[in-house]
Amino acid sequence: MRISNSSGHVLGGAFLIAGTTIGVGMLALPIVTAPGGFLPSVALYLICWLFMLCTGLLTLEICIWMPKDANFITMSRILLGRGGQFIVWILYLFLFITIMIAHVAGGGDILVQIFGDWLPRWVAKIVYVGAFIPLVYFGTRTVDRFNIILMTGLILSYLLFVFVAAPHLEFKLLERSDWSKVWYALPVLFTAFSFQVIIPTVMNYMGRNVKKVRLALFIGTLIPLVVYLVWQFLILGIIPHEGPGSLQEAAQQGNNAVMPLKTVTQNPYLFGIGKAFAFFTLTASYIALSLAFLDFLADGLKLTKTATHKFWLCLIVFVPPTVIALTYPHIFLSALGYAGGFSCAILFGLLPPIMTWVGRHVHHYHDDTRQLFGGKYFLTVLILFIVFELIIEITDQFSGSQVGFYLRNFAQFTLTLS
Repeated sequence: MRISNSSGHVLGGAFLIAGTTIGVGMLALPIVTAPGGFLPSVALYLICWLFMLCTGLLTLEICIWMPKDANFITMSRILLGRGGQFIVWILYLFLFITIMIAHVAGGGDILVQIFGDWLPRWVAKIVYVGAFIPLVYFGTRTVDRFNIILMTGLILSYLLFVFVAAPHLEFKLLERSDWSKVWYALPVLFTAFSFQVIIPTVMNYMGRNVKKVRLALFIGTLIPLVVYLVWQFLILGIIPHEGPGSLQEAAQQGNNAVMPLKTVTQNPYLFGIGKAFAFFTLTASYIALSLAFLDFLADGLKLTKTATHKFWLCLIVFVPPTVIALTYPHIFLSALGYAGGFSCAILFGLLPPIMTWVGRHVHHYHDDTRQLFGGKYFLTVLILFIVFELIIEITDQFSGSQVGFYLRNFAQFTLTLS
């Protein structure tokens, strides 16, 4: 099988992957990992990053086997049959809608924080969505160029946040540790480390040059890992777990991790930088995921990307999540919990090793396309880890535990819709 060597900038591809990864989940990570404490959460971050990097490499391997412009719908049909294709359709639609809802809700809240109460929350959500529809409509190249601007803003605001936040650190807050509670953060961590959705898009954009895509994949996932770890260190070292203005209070109110900074530090500059960082973080992820959603629908519906088709695809991508976010304004953490706990875990954790197993050992694709070592044994370990996560998620659903509050809220929302 010939893989072309042309086009596609590694840095641009890495930024697309990093922009997809560093997103709405980051703003919730300190909240959901706070019950476990700093060191347990760092260990879980490393485990999730390594796991998702492995499944990302498996997704790249699957892309090599597929024809150009194939997305997860085509992959699942070729490797898992019509039944697998139907399951992927349902999971993907559920994932995209829930994660887009979280972005619209979070992005609108950030605009309200930036512009003040004179901007109604519902107007802020519509403005946030409407501003980025043209970028996605014009395609990957436009998104790539604008994403470099967003990533530059994200990096600069992040570095400034680190510099200004450091004097507020209280190392005693980082000593707290409870390994039994940290595992319940896995659903949101899966959302925060998910990037596989953009791999088919990056693969085609970079001329199907596997070496370039693999390098972009490593760089693009390493950036979020470092960003997340420093972010975790600062937030858990500044904001207490319990009490007024705590992470626990933010969790109960469905807020992100930036909101308590204003109460705890009384530093308007730090809060302002935090708002800017949250905006760049949400937006970089939002437009990358929107582009991936459009490509997914085009592949699944077998539509060529004509002007008319892209117009209708944009309506499908942007309108339903916006309407739901407007109807349920406090759905931020709820959407994240369900997106990560089930959709991300199955789509980007379970399906890549299963489809790779079928491709290698049933369809017998060439061994020289392999992107991950270990054979059947390592694929089994990856599958068992996801089964473990799903057991935790299902158990948490029925346990009545505090960390499952956002999942139960989303279940109530689902019942309301039905």
